[in-house]
Amino acid sequence: MAAAVLWGTTGTAQAFSPAGFDPKVIGALRLLIGGLALLGLALSRRELGKLADWNKTLVFWAAVFTALYQLCFFAAVSKTGVAVGTIVGIGSAPVAGGLLGRCFCGESLTPRWYLATLLAICGCVLLSLKSGEVKIDLLGILLAIGAGVSYAIYSLMLKGLLQEHAPNAVMALVVCGGAVLLAPALVKVDLNWLLHPRSIGVVLHLGIATMALSYWFFARGLHKVQLSTTITLSLAEPMTAATLGIVVLGEQLTSSAFSGISLIFLGLVVLIIRRPSGTLSAKS
Repeated sequence: MAAAVLWGTTGTAQAFSPAGFDPKVIGALRLLIGGLALLGLALSRRELGKLADWNKTLVFWAAVFTALYQLCFFAAVSKTGVAVGTIVGIGSAPVAGGLLGRCFCGESLTPRWYLATLLAICGCVLLSLKSGEVKIDLLGILLAIGAGVSYAIYSLMLKGLLQEHAPNAVMALVVCGGAVLLAPALVKVDLNWLLHPRSIGVVLHLGIATMALSYWFFARGLHKVQLSTTITLSLAEPMTAATLGIVVLGEQLTSSAFSGISLIFLGLVVLIIRRPSGTLSAKS
């Protein structure tokens, strides 16, 4: 939940960027700064261990799908618009996560999970209704599904790596690997907008808060919680983004936005609150 809240600040942070910023460059720099911060933490704590102890194939593909998520999501939003791109991308992730958790981790999909996921996805749909004109583009839809599935797949791979290695070390290698794969996005592009102090602040926030710190939380949660539950909980991201848009950026609180935020919140409550032995308790 903490990771999702931090991810939800991404859009608000970008709103403070000067004109001319490149989303692909921001995505690459976000991975680079976040990866280096996590790598420094892992090295300082001597958590990386020996290279021979790592499943290099799993690390490689986790990095590939981490980078692929960034590319697919930005491209989907560009082709089919924020509304449809967000609905399909975010909505497909819990479904893919539930199926992957069921097939590869033996996780059970409870009625509670189905209800919580349905409520949260419906909330995302209502939030997206305020994003402007809806534009359907087949390639954009496929890219959005690719983003959601990529998120679920790299989460599954991270869960496997976390069984053998420290969370800081896992996230450092995977995020740095994704940054290397996206490095070509920084070649032959205009980076003059980065000279603005406000741009530096935005990029540092995205790298440190929405990448390094968020994945510090995410890895620890993923280590303890089912994959399907983790990905549904991450739907707190659009709820946070919409709330910040209203409170910080002065966006209008429409009835659809209010209903969307309420449904997502209700879905998360359904998922995390249970009644063991007649008493209420929260379980992450």
